[in-house]
Amino acid sequence: MITAVFAVLGLTGVLFGYRFLRGPSLADRILALDGLVATGVAALIARSVQTGSGSFLAVAVVLTFVNFISTSTIARFIDGQGR
Repeated sequence: MITAVFAVLGLTGVLFGYRFLRGPSLADRILALDGLVATGVAALIARSVQTGSGSFLAVAVVLTFVNFISTSTIARFIDGQGR
Protein backbone atom coordinates (compact mmCIF):
# COMPACT_ATOMS: atom_id res chain seq x y z
CA MET A 1 0.00 0.00 0.00
CA ILE A 2 2.76 2.45 0.87
CA THR A 3 4.39 1.70 -2.48
CA ALA A 4 1.23 2.88 -4.24
CA VAL A 5 1.31 6.08 -2.18
CA PHE A 6 4.89 6.77 -3.21
CA ALA A 7 4.04 6.02 -6.85
CA VAL A 8 1.16 8.51 -6.81
CA LEU A 9 3.34 11.10 -5.06
CA GLY A 10 6.05 10.58 -7.69
CA LEU A 11 3.56 11.08 -10.50
CA THR A 12 2.25 14.19 -8.76
CA GLY A 13 5.79 15.53 -8.43
CA VAL A 14 6.43 14.97 -12.14
CA LEU A 15 3.23 16.76 -13.11
CA PHE A 16 3.96 19.71 -10.82
CA GLY A 17 7.52 19.80 -12.19
CA TYR A 18 6.14 19.97 -15.72
CA ARG A 19 3.87 22.88 -14.77
CA PHE A 20 6.80 24.59 -13.06
CA LEU A 21 8.96 24.35 -16.18
CA ARG A 22 6.24 25.21 -18.71
CA GLY A 23 4.64 28.15 -16.89
CA PRO A 24 3.33 30.16 -18.72
CA SER A 25 2.90 32.82 -16.04
CA LEU A 26 4.72 33.54 -12.81
CA ALA A 27 1.60 32.65 -10.83
CA ASP A 28 1.49 29.20 -12.49
CA ARG A 29 5.10 28.58 -11.54
CA ILE A 30 4.53 29.67 -7.94
CA LEU A 31 1.53 27.38 -7.60
CA ALA A 32 3.54 24.52 -9.10
CA LEU A 33 6.34 25.14 -6.62
CA ASP A 34 3.78 25.20 -3.82
CA GLY A 35 2.44 21.87 -5.05
CA LEU A 36 5.95 20.40 -5.23
CA VAL A 37 6.63 21.34 -1.63
CA ALA A 38 3.24 19.95 -0.55
CA THR A 39 4.05 16.72 -2.38
CA GLY A 40 7.40 16.56 -0.59
CA VAL A 41 5.70 17.07 2.76
CA ALA A 42 3.23 14.30 1.93
CA ALA A 43 6.18 12.04 1.06
CA LEU A 44 7.80 12.85 4.41
CA ILE A 45 4.60 11.95 6.21
CA ALA A 46 4.27 8.72 4.22
CA ARG A 47 7.87 7.85 5.08
CA SER A 48 7.11 8.55 8.73
CA VAL A 49 4.17 6.15 8.58
CA GLN A 50 6.31 3.55 6.81
CA THR A 51 9.12 3.65 9.36
CA GLY A 52 6.95 4.26 12.40
CA SER A 53 9.22 7.11 13.44
CA GLY A 54 7.83 10.51 14.31
CA SER A 55 11.10 12.33 13.67
CA PHE A 56 10.00 13.39 10.18
CA LEU A 57 6.83 15.06 11.42
CA ALA A 58 8.59 18.10 12.90
CA VAL A 59 10.30 18.71 9.55
CA ALA A 60 6.94 18.38 7.77
CA VAL A 61 5.34 20.97 10.05
CA VAL A 62 8.18 23.45 9.55
CA LEU A 63 8.18 22.95 5.77
CA THR A 64 4.42 23.48 5.64
CA PHE A 65 4.70 26.70 7.63
CA VAL A 66 7.55 28.07 5.51
CA ASN A 67 5.71 27.09 2.34
CA PHE A 68 2.59 28.97 3.41
CA ILE A 69 4.52 32.11 4.35
CA SER A 70 6.56 32.14 1.14
CA THR A 71 3.53 31.55 -1.09
CA SER A 72 1.63 34.34 0.66
CA THR A 73 4.56 36.73 0.31
CA ILE A 74 5.04 36.00 -3.38
CA ALA A 75 1.29 36.34 -4.01
CA ARG A 76 1.40 39.82 -2.46
CA PHE A 77 4.37 40.66 -4.65
CA ILE A 78 2.54 39.50 -7.79
CA ASP A 79 -0.55 41.47 -6.75
CA GLY A 80 1.52 44.63 -6.31
CA GLN A 81 3.16 44.39 -9.74
CA GLY A 82 0.10 45.69 -11.54
CA ARG A 83 0.21 49.06 -9.78
